[in-house]
Amino acid sequence: MEHQIPPEDVRIGMYICRFGGPWLDHPFWRSQFLLKTARDLERVRESGVPYVLIDDELGAGLVPGRAAAGSAADDSRGSVRSSASALPRPRRTRSERTPPPSDRQRAKALIGRSKRVLSKAFADVRLGRAVELEEVTSIVDDVVGTVERNPHALLEVLRLKKKTEYTYLHSVAVCTLMVNAARHLGKGLAETRDYGLAGLLHDLGKMGIPDSILEKEGSLTDEEYLEIRNHPEFGYQVLARSPNIPAMALDVCRHHHEKLDGTGYPHGLPADAISMVTRLGAICDVYDALTSDRAYKGAWSPAEALAAMWSWEGHFDRSLLFTFMQSIGVFPPGLLVLLRSNRLALVLESKPSETGARVLAFFATRERALIEPEEFIVRDSFASDSVVGIASPEEWGFADWEDLAERLARGESGALAA
Repeated sequence: MEHQIPPEDVRIGMYICRFGGPWLDHPFWRSQFLLKTARDLERVRESGVPYVLIDDELGAGLVPGRAAAGSAADDSRGSVRSSASALPRPRRTRSERTPPPSDRQRAKALIGRSKRVLSKAFADVRLGRAVELEEVTSIVDDVVGTVERNPHALLEVLRLKKKTEYTYLHSVAVCTLMVNAARHLGKGLAETRDYGLAGLLHDLGKMGIPDSILEKEGSLTDEEYLEIRNHPEFGYQVLARSPNIPAMALDVCRHHHEKLDGTGYPHGLPADAISMVTRLGAICDVYDALTSDRAYKGAWSPAEALAAMWSWEGHFDRSLLFTFMQSIGVFPPGLLVLLRSNRLALVLESKPSETGARVLAFFATRERALIEPEEFIVRDSFASDSVVGIASPEEWGFADWEDLAERLARGESGALAA
């Protein structure tokens, strides 16, 4: 039988059928599941939803002596109840309830939980123990739900991580970027979760590297660099000993430092031996590393990082790198892009407060003709124009693209007449 109860009455062992209120207001990517852990119980009770619908035939029932706020069927047994238990629970109005947390608050809470779970998981690895999959997958579930709700909130908070938090939050950031990219690629829920888990565990092998090397502010010696290069294989061996780790996570952990030109490590794989998910893992890993404060360097801006990554021939899958840019809405300035409106545009410098890419449309592809330049911000909305591809300046007759791009960016009126 189904019962409607307040979140504070939920307990471990109950089968949750549904949450009250809009589905975006609760912290789970699924709404039907058996509540198994104390951490999930805490998330339910802190969710701010008006009620929870449980099924006592699939899980634990109501606490004895406590009436449900509402039931799918009335109690028709005619039993005599005390006047106190018979009184209906007073319903609070929406204004009296604790307001639901904002997306940014949810993101901060998720990051706090992630640090606790990962610090324990990483400590276990250093002690030679296997990874407890249930704990880390709960973080992935949180990330999936947060990305579905508002991917920018979590990514923005993660960019503010401190140097001392990098070891743990880099893994959460790569998980988030992988989930966001999988979502952009149209992957199903199960595959998206595997992408996220692969991102979360990709650097597990660094727990086999001394902190004195990981946190060194100066340049590494040749011996230290060789030791760093051992971390993918060490991480793979740890995960291989852990039960039920998806093959995707094993692959990304072992090969995320491979390069398409065969110069990567640990195995120097050729391009055709590097899987798509590992190629994406490499992109997410390097992007977050470049945009984070480290012991030995300051953070680059997202645009600076992507510009550098785009310029590194033979390192990344460029088609996938472009997809990654689309997924986060950031493109390096100076790039020639194709818009959904069948126009070519130059990517301009964006202001720090802007959440989309600023572009200057100046060429109609169907007419193959210059048009009056239009500057605007590409936003994450179907109502807005969008970037659908990278264009080759040479193929469109822009022989001296760098000079033209500079003049367009400066707003020179004669740039297109030349």
